[in-house]
Amino acid sequence: MNNSDFMLADAIDAIQEVLDSGATFRIYPKGVSMLPLIVESRDSVVLSKCGEVPAKKHDIVLYRRNDGHFVLHRIMKIEKDGTYTMCGDNQLALERKIQAHQIIACVTEIYRAERRISTNSIAYRVYVFLWTKRPLRWIAFLPRRAARKLKRIFS
Repeated sequence: MNNSDFMLADAIDAIQEVLDSGATFRIYPKGVSMLPLIVESRDSVVLSKCGEVPAKKHDIVLYRRNDGHFVLHRIMKIEKDGTYTMCGDNQLALERKIQAHQIIACVTEIYRAERRISTNSIAYRVYVFLWTKRPLRWIAFLPRRAARKLKRIFS
């Protein structure tokens, strides 16, 4: 089966069983929402059950939206009511009110091609520290936002 033919929804029960047994599961995410960290068709992530401790701020998690779509995004905030606010690294819009029961797994390793990046490494933690600061993200996205506005004006 071609990697692009794999549908997560078709295998979620098996994935959940693997994670519940204490093992890990490696997937190749699709999309651009986690750029620049995770690049489609090149990178993969290792999923683990989040464990006894709930997922924490800045963890990357796989969760299922209410509409059934599976999403791999970063936890930006844990609200006082226990819900999570999520955002992809390549996005500015926050997704709020994600419930703990919607979280399926936490990302524990990232493979850039075949080079392993641990979510506990110093380089990864520096990336997270810098990239999750909203003012820095807004500055990083300024050229893209300006280009979109200009395109709308001149189209």
